[in-house]
Amino acid sequence: MHTRFERTGALTELGSYPQWAQDMVADCEQAKQEVIGHELWARMSEARLDAASTRNFMVGVWPVIERFPAYMAHNLLKTRYGRSAGDNLARRWLVRNIRVEQNHAEYWLNWAEGAGVTQEEVTTGRPPSGSQALAAWCEEVSRGGDLAAGIAATNYAVEGATGEWSQRIYASEAYTQSLPEPGRGKSLRWLRLHAAYDDTHPWEALEIVCTLAGMAPGADRVRQLGECVRRSYTSMRITLDHCIERQGKSGVRVGAAA
Repeated sequence: MHTRFERTGALTELGSYPQWAQDMVADCEQAKQEVIGHELWARMSEARLDAASTRNFMVGVWPVIERFPAYMAHNLLKTRYGRSAGDNLARRWLVRNIRVEQNHAEYWLNWAEGAGVTQEEVTTGRPPSGSQALAAWCEEVSRGGDLAAGIAATNYAVEGATGEWSQRIYASEAYTQSLPEPGRGKSLRWLRLHAAYDDTHPWEALEIVCTLAGMAPGADRVRQLGECVRRSYTSMRITLDHCIERQGKSGVRVGAAA
């Protein structure tokens, strides 16, 4: 029997959500921290990420940025107005935010340009080998997963982790000063919006997932949703791993576009 969830506490407090959701978040925390604490953010925030790795990052992550509105559109197609409170909540939220995500693609290109990577290179350059893990997973779950799984994997997990790492970079004075002063505000707009905008966005996504799943979904359902969240974090970490240029023992670069 589906026991309906209605949030009564604060949106951004985990205790406002069912126990199964709290447990899911805790179980996925280690995988999330592997993204938040990734070496790439340390190098970037200290303004010591080399040009090749910067290029790999901007080009390698671009497919996710460019396709994010499409991931949300795939999930929107799964909704049916009036079928459930979860469907209604998801439908309104997705319709409202798809246009916002479209604008973020333009802001990403502005950031890349400020970091020394041309728009042409971002949109047509070959991404580093192995960096498409996150894009492939988001496409798979958005197309083939159910509504709750798709939103949990993309709008909750991916946007939630992104909000945290973007805060780290945006708060770095060293990184800010590393960008050319002319147009610096334009270059930082993507980071600024995600450092603030995504502070509540993933919580709204979690509320939708809980409304769809109810207060007490079965163990298999909880396990499925948790695996979707964990796989998003793992795919993000793999993508970042393949963006960093490293010198192998032979002196050959590892992580470059193949």
